[in-house]
Amino acid sequence: MKETSVLCLLFLISLLSCTTNQARLTVSPSSSQFFKRDFVSLSCEEDDSSAEWTLRRNTSTRQRTQCGDGWGEPAGSSCNITVYQSYSGVYWCESREGPISNMVNLTVTGGSVILQSPVLPVMEGDDVTLLCKTKTTPSNLPAAFYKDGSLIRKQPTGHMTIQHVSRSDEGLYKCDISGHGESPSSWITVTGEHTTTPPPTSTPPPTSTPPPTSTPPLGSTSITRPPSLSPAVFSVLSSVGSACVAVLLVLLVLLVRRCVHSKPAEGQENTLENEVIDDIIYSEIKTSHCPQQPIRQSRDFNREPNVVYSSMK
Repeated sequence: MKETSVLCLLFLISLLSCTTNQARLTVSPSSSQFFKRDFVSLSCEEDDSSAEWTLRRNTSTRQRTQCGDGWGEPAGSSCNITVYQSYSGVYWCESREGPISNMVNLTVTGGSVILQSPVLPVMEGDDVTLLCKTKTTPSNLPAAFYKDGSLIRKQPTGHMTIQHVSRSDEGLYKCDISGHGESPSSWITVTGEHTTTPPPTSTPPPTSTPPPTSTPPLGSTSITRPPSLSPAVFSVLSSVGSACVAVLLVLLVLLVRRCVHSKPAEGQENTLENEVIDDIIYSEIKTSHCPQQPIRQSRDFNREPNVVYSSMK
């Protein structure tokens, strides 16, 4: 009985410690910049379909608002949005239990030029294509591309491919089309492993440390970013989650086997106990209903059979 309780306790502890499911926020079309009134769909994708995720955002005017609260239309695990300039900000998925997904920074412009760049971090060694496009004219116009304010190159077709990206390619990019204008800037993150680390905000961080997560003071136009997991921590949590699943299965098998083997023993013990109790009760009843009869002594004297007795007058 004690071993069964221990197994149950271990099962519950493992179950509680393995709630590390994390969603992945995707953007369609895949871009970090949009024109005003563009249609955008954001989706919270996660292996556990039973988990309930809510799309939230931080903008320069409102913090931690969810889809449907004055913006966007919820559609299951997705949120469909017709974007405006005030919608520029940081978006993420959040569950009731507390975990959050990767975060994406979306920029909406009222201008005529945008830079289509990866909305999620890119893998080191991959090729990255940047597209400079206008809202009304064809997207194959000549364009100049900049990184951290310095000209990289001019492309006659409006797109530029960075082959085999490395950490040195990480930075703030923008483009310019002569006669149409300049795009907003977007940060491109390069990572050494597959991760869902969020990109920084519209301005590059001064150091390698992540941007602050505290609430901005009144009157500030900076966008607050909710706390996120670093790539190393997220990788460790994913490994721990897989290990926890295996541990849960082993504990569940042991618990079932323990319960199956313990039931016959308990049944035999109860049967033996009932038999002993029945014997005791039967003995008491038999003894109480059979009292010892006292031996009656005759008051008549024993008389000899052949002797005649006469009375004396």
